[in-house]
Amino acid sequence: MPKMSTMDALVSILLDEGVSTVFGIPGANILPLYQSLSKTQDRIQAITARHEEGATHMADGWARITGQVGVAIGTSGPAGTNMVTGLYAAWADSIPLITITGQVPRAQLHREGFQAVDIVNIVKPVVKKSFLVMEPAQVPWVFREAFRTAREGRPGPVHIDLPLDVQKAEISYDPGVDGPLPVFPMPPNPLAINRALSLIRQAKRPLILAGGGVMNAHAEDALQRFAEYLQIPVSPTLMAWGAIPADHPLYVGTVGIQTQTRAANRIFLESDLVVAVGARFAERHTGELDVYTRGRQFIHIDVEPTQIGRIIEPALGIVSDARLALEALLAQAKLVMAAKAPDAWVERISILRESFDRVMDLESIPIHPARVFKAINTTFGPETIFTTAIGLYQIWSGQFQRAYRPRHYLVCGQAGPLGWEIPAAIGVKVARPGQEVVAVVGDYSFEFLVEEIAVAVQYRIPIVMVMLNNGYLGLIRQPSKYQYQMNYGVDISYDHNDGMGMNNVQMVEAMGGLGRRVVRPQDLEDTLTWARDQARKQSLPVLVEVFIEREADAAMGPSLDQIQEFSPVIDREPQTAITPRG
Repeated sequence: MPKMSTMDALVSILLDEGVSTVFGIPGANILPLYQSLSKTQDRIQAITARHEEGATHMADGWARITGQVGVAIGTSGPAGTNMVTGLYAAWADSIPLITITGQVPRAQLHREGFQAVDIVNIVKPVVKKSFLVMEPAQVPWVFREAFRTAREGRPGPVHIDLPLDVQKAEISYDPGVDGPLPVFPMPPNPLAINRALSLIRQAKRPLILAGGGVMNAHAEDALQRFAEYLQIPVSPTLMAWGAIPADHPLYVGTVGIQTQTRAANRIFLESDLVVAVGARFAERHTGELDVYTRGRQFIHIDVEPTQIGRIIEPALGIVSDARLALEALLAQAKLVMAAKAPDAWVERISILRESFDRVMDLESIPIHPARVFKAINTTFGPETIFTTAIGLYQIWSGQFQRAYRPRHYLVCGQAGPLGWEIPAAIGVKVARPGQEVVAVVGDYSFEFLVEEIAVAVQYRIPIVMVMLNNGYLGLIRQPSKYQYQMNYGVDISYDHNDGMGMNNVQMVEAMGGLGRRVVRPQDLEDTLTWARDQARKQSLPVLVEVFIEREADAAMGPSLDQIQEFSPVIDREPQTAITPRG
C-alpha cells in the first residue's frame, strides 16, 4: 500500500469528489492542508477570503449553483466559530457543504491551549455530522463519509476538525482503489403514489407547491413534465424559483405573507388540494395556519420523514426523493389516463395573474423600490443569476423580480444572515465564470461582509451589486412603526454622503472596484447597463447604489388574505366561474 501524508490523501479525495475550488483562510493549525493544496493549484483553486463567515457563504453559493458539495476551510479557534453562521445558513436551506477546521495537536486538547476550542460540539446543532479526527488512518474514510452524508437524503453541511499532528502524519492509502461512497435516493412507496394520483384526479382545483427539495433533487424537469401532463398549476416557494419558468402557462407565482405575488395568494386560497414537493411550510410562506389550510387538503412529499406533519397534518405523506416521486406520479398517470388539456382552473390562473398585480412604472423622486426592479428586469436577461439575502429589499425582490431558469435566483431563505449575498455571488461566479451574476443588496446588509469585495477584486471576479439604500434597518423599521408605534434604533444614516451616512461607492472604489450612485429613476437602466459593461470589460466588482424612498413599506400581512398594500396596485376582478375538472 502506498504511503502518503494525510493531507495529500485528503486533497486526492477532494479532487475525486469533484471539488475544483475551496474557500478559506490559512492559519497556523491548518497549514499542512494548505501545503498539500499548493501542489494541486492547477486543479483546485484556493480562494482566500477576508472572514471565515464569508468563506463559508462563498462555498454555499458555489454549492447552490453547481449542486455539488462546497468546501470551506479555516484554522482553529475563532476561525471555526466564525463559520457557525455560514453552517447555519447551509443547514437551514439543505445545502451540501463541508467545512474543515484545524485544531491544536491531540495532546493539547485538554490543556486549554491557544485557540483550542471544542468546535465539534459548538457546531453540532447546525450540521448533519461533526467529526474530530483523532487517528490519522481515519482521514480518508471520514472524508468519504462526510461527502456521502452531505449529499444523501436531505442535503446539508458537515464539519471536520483536524488536529495539527493528524494533518502531519503519514498513512497507508491508495487513491487508485478508493472512490466516492454511493448515495441512494429514496424511492416512493408505490401504494402512496397510487393514492396521491387518486386524490389529484378527484380534486377540482389542485395546485403544486414546489419547494427547495425540488432543486436539491434536480427535479425541475420532472416537475414540469408532471404538471403539464395533468395540467396542474405550480407555485414555487422562494427556494425553488426557476423550477418552472415565470412565463410558463402553469406558473402561479409565489405564495406568502411577505415575499408573494398578489395573484398567487388569490390562486392558493381558491385551491382545494395542494401537492407540496420538498417544501417546509415556513411561517413566512404560510402565515396564519387556519387561513392557509382551510378548505384544502395537502399531499406532502419530502425526503426527510420528520418534516411531514411538522407544520401541517397532510391527507397523505410520502417520504421520497422529489425527482423519483414526480417521475413515479407521471408514470402512473400515463398508465391510467390521457394527458389533460387546459381547463377552466388553468384558464383562471392566467386571468388572475393579469388581474392582480403591482404597479412598477413609478417615476417619483426619491426612487420607489418597484422602479428599481423594473429596471433590473429590463436590463438583465433570463440567464442572469441573482443572489439576495434578507431585508425589505429582498421582499421587494421577491414581489417584483422573476426567474426563468433553475438555480438562477438564490436566497438564504430560512436563516437569513445579513451579508450573505455578496460572498455567495462570488462563489456563484467562480463556479459559473461565463454567466452574469448580480447581488441585490441592502445598505445595511452590504456593511456586514463588505470586506469580501476585496476578494472579488483580487481574483478578478466580476459581479454586479445593486444596492437599495434607504439608510434604515428597513425590515425592522416597518414593524416598529406599525406594531410598536416607534422609530427607534433603526436609522443608520448620518451627516455624511448627502445625509445617507457611509459612502458605499467610495468604499468599493477603495478596494479597487467600481461604483456609481443613482438618484433619478430615468438614470437606472443606463447605469445598470454601464455596470454590466464595466464588470465584463474590467473583470471587477461593480456597485450601483440606488437612493430609494427612505420610508417606503413592503406589502405584507399576518395571513394570505390580509396583505396590506402600501403602493399602487392593479385590481381587475375577473368574472369567471370555476367548473369541475372532470
